[in-house]
Amino acid sequence: MNEQVKTVPTADDEARSVPPGAVAVNGEFYLPDSKGNLVPLDMVKPQDQLEDEMVRKIFGFATDLSAQISRFKEHSFADIGDFQAMLDQDYGAKKGGKKGNVTFMSFDGLKKVQVAVADLIEFGPQLQTAKSLIDQCLNDWSADSRPEIRTIVTRAFNVDKEGQVNRAELYRLRKWDITDERWQRAMDAITDASRSVGSKEYLRFYERDKPGGAWQAVTIDLASA
Repeated sequence: MNEQVKTVPTADDEARSVPPGAVAVNGEFYLPDSKGNLVPLDMVKPQDQLEDEMVRKIFGFATDLSAQISRFKEHSFADIGDFQAMLDQDYGAKKGGKKGNVTFMSFDGLKKVQVAVADLIEFGPQLQTAKSLIDQCLNDWSADSRPEIRTIVTRAFNVDKEGQVNRAELYRLRKWDITDERWQRAMDAITDASRSVGSKEYLRFYERDKPGGAWQAVTIDLASA
């Protein structure tokens, strides 16, 4: 039997309120489930159909927006690169600060674009040595150790959902004024374990309503919007 399958409903199908994710097989409509099975449309709960339709609608906007942001980022860095190349030609030197961080300002001083360069840091095997030395300190100090130190140590060496240790908390350990020789060697081990594996550039945008006013970030990050 020659079955004809289509994944995009026609105008006639839409008139029959066929969900956008439905497929047609020999004139009957189905929704694929999470296991790849084709479930007859009349066996799918209405709320499940509505949820499927809502997710597909939102996801369509999200996909378009993601592509737009990617193009915006690409064009922005291209414009900045062109401007920087012009400065290089005029002055023979780059505009910017340490690690390539640079700020561009509108003539009225009300808008600025910042290029921030952040190092990508990984930690080598020396980190385990540091943890062992710190554990020795905490065990020997026992009740004499300040509880906040133990809390910070726990946070520093706990890995996040991406399997990375907390870099900020690790560096925070080095601020404690602890003279124990093992602690000092642990701090040296943390320093030696830290290694740069590259860098990443970020664009940040700020504006204010008047010169001297407080800067307000122009939010593009969905989580911060």
